[in-house]
Amino acid sequence: MISSRRAIPVLGVAFFVVFVYTVSTLSQQWRRMPQAVGLGDMVTTPSSSPLSYQNSSKVPEHSDREPYAPQPHYVSGIPKPPGSTYTKTLVVPQAGTEDTEWIQFELPEWQPAVYVVDDPSAPLHPPKNKGHEVIVYLSYIIEHYEKLPDIIAFMHSHQYAWHNDDLFDGNAADMLRRLNPARVVREGYMNLRCTWSPGCPDWLHPGTLEENEQKQEETMLARSWGEIFPDDPIPDVLAQPCCAQFVVSRERILATPKARFVYYRDWILRTELSDYISGRIWEYLWHVVFTGQNVVCPKEHVCYCDGYGICFGGEEGYNEFRNLHKVKGDLEEALKEWRGQAETIEIERLMGTLGEESHVTVPDPGRDIELEDQIVQKELLIGAMLRNATVRGEDPKARALEVGRPWKEGDGF
Repeated sequence: MISSRRAIPVLGVAFFVVFVYTVSTLSQQWRRMPQAVGLGDMVTTPSSSPLSYQNSSKVPEHSDREPYAPQPHYVSGIPKPPGSTYTKTLVVPQAGTEDTEWIQFELPEWQPAVYVVDDPSAPLHPPKNKGHEVIVYLSYIIEHYEKLPDIIAFMHSHQYAWHNDDLFDGNAADMLRRLNPARVVREGYMNLRCTWSPGCPDWLHPGTLEENEQKQEETMLARSWGEIFPDDPIPDVLAQPCCAQFVVSRERILATPKARFVYYRDWILRTELSDYISGRIWEYLWHVVFTGQNVVCPKEHVCYCDGYGICFGGEEGYNEFRNLHKVKGDLEEALKEWRGQAETIEIERLMGTLGEESHVTVPDPGRDIELEDQIVQKELLIGAMLRNATVRGEDPKARALEVGRPWKEGDGF
């Protein structure tokens, strides 16, 4: 038997060996995990990813780090045969007394999913009112992941808004009535706004250090990117048309595991960023999630033609239409200026101060009538071009030709 005096050193050596082995094992495990630094900055070893499109960050050719999660596999969908019906849901947030009844009256073919953000007793509500529409969009996906319709539109609750395209007079109902489900299924993801400005072709730069009042979220993007997409290098630019309104197919949502959407929502819930900034950050992340690309800026005339059946015969025809709008806008500004000058003179006349010493600009007599006539003529031309574009959009062959897609007999809208 070993005496107790000799057993003590032996036990000490054995304990030391076990201790060193345990520390070494844990150290190797922790080295494989992203480490939080400062206020949440993530130090990671980036892995090869489809999201590195247009990124400047270099990815090591050989990395032994396991990815945070497998990348989604994005594939083009196959639209249903012409004349088929698509199941469609419109997801919107609602707060306070915001009106959402327009959905059931204007869009009977769309199933509404109205999430009341400030009423926990409502049938549909997010876990917390944070991140603006983001928490609602993600909550719907998580809660309906196993029973999604063919296509899902995510929009703000108001029917009329400046960020709804002017071709539809800002009317969200008109946009969705004209929406082409076949494009949604084929592309998987479609921004409901076709007009590039604001958002395209080069909008947010995550590495920017100087704050821009119009893009307050820009300086926070680098840190947030590392938390939301820990596997992917920070991109040089993020761009898509504004303003967090889009439509996506069921297959495209299902390409991403449900757990990842839960992770995204958890980020919204736990981030120290404000409700406003966290929501703005996600405005330029949806296309990344659903396409794997950092820049998604389809040509406007293609978006209108294939997405809404409004085809101007090509980019040249569309540019002519937009130029008419610009000329009309310039004429309206000139008329506004003329009327302002005329009003100033009338005020001075009524006050008895109009005289040779008055420093006022006298508008050209009759110029207002001339401007009004020119505006009417431009409106007539714009209306005619829009009607012709709508008729042209009813022809599937013309649509395919304009967007550069092969066409065959029997292709649907």
